[in-house]
Amino acid sequence: MEFKQRTLIQIAYMICGNFKDEESFFEYRSSSYLTEFFSDCDTDYRHNGTTRNYWVAETLKEILAEPQPGPNVPPDTFGRVIKTLMDQGNAKNESADRPNALAMLNGALAREGFEAFYAEDKQCYLRHVATNTIAAPGPNPHRPFSAAELKRRDQLVAYLETVSEDALIEDVLLPLLRQLGFHRITAAGHRDKQLEYGKDVWMKFTLPTQHVLYFGMQVKKGKLDAAGVSKGATANVAEILNQVTMMLGHEIFDPEIGKRVLVDHAFIVAGGEITKAARNWLGNKLDATKRSQILFMDREDLINLYVVTNLPLPTGATPVTPAEDDDLPF
Repeated sequence: MEFKQRTLIQIAYMICGNFKDEESFFEYRSSSYLTEFFSDCDTDYRHNGTTRNYWVAETLKEILAEPQPGPNVPPDTFGRVIKTLMDQGNAKNESADRPNALAMLNGALAREGFEAFYAEDKQCYLRHVATNTIAAPGPNPHRPFSAAELKRRDQLVAYLETVSEDALIEDVLLPLLRQLGFHRITAAGHRDKQLEYGKDVWMKFTLPTQHVLYFGMQVKKGKLDAAGVSKGATANVAEILNQVTMMLGHEIFDPEIGKRVLVDHAFIVAGGEITKAARNWLGNKLDATKRSQILFMDREDLINLYVVTNLPLPTGATPVTPAEDDDLPF
């Protein structure tokens, strides 16, 4: 996505602020505070000492060149920049809803066909005026990671190498599912196998239309492949075929509505890789109806989602030590 240079300069001016103007509606940010601002936006941009306005404009141009989550939607990073810039806690010379700052920002964005607005959560979002599409920055596991996120990712990889299946469920999956909006999450647990019926976890998700979907989850600690025999930490996909079939065919009781319901979709989650052969084998063994109900999540999916949702690392994950950081001059 490309914005006109004039627009970029105007937004850059708002991010930098104006030290001499006592009536400014934006905070003045010196070099170090510009670096802090972009750090708050979950980026690694550091001011290099050049003219602030032009450096910020070039940085915004780089951000807008990132992959877009959809047509008429700017990159998620740009949405975070706008949200951070318009934080109501940074109101200056006006009320917390920042009408003057919002008017200045919209004066620049109108040239590009966008409008900024405050939602009920008091956060600032962007709307594409022509299509009324709202850009809501969310967990995008496919976006580039910052250096700090890459470190957290490496720590989580090391943790998954040694974690047990129960700990994978309790310490990684359940917090992630709650963060992603699933609710009524129930883990059967391996101490209660007779009540599991092919599910390690079941949960539900409420759509914006208020319809409810039910999900079951079968979790394996290691790699999942289509080999004839399981070896070591590698599980054979044939071992979970019966569990998946049982999961889709057995009702669960939802105490919130007092009824028994069927699972709409089944997640197959692996702490290691789910090979293409395993996915294809399972797909061939299931009929077309059940095949459409299967969702896969392997280690890459799990780790990337965990990192972008900014969840704290599980207890037991190795923290970064000073030796792992860049060499320091002291």
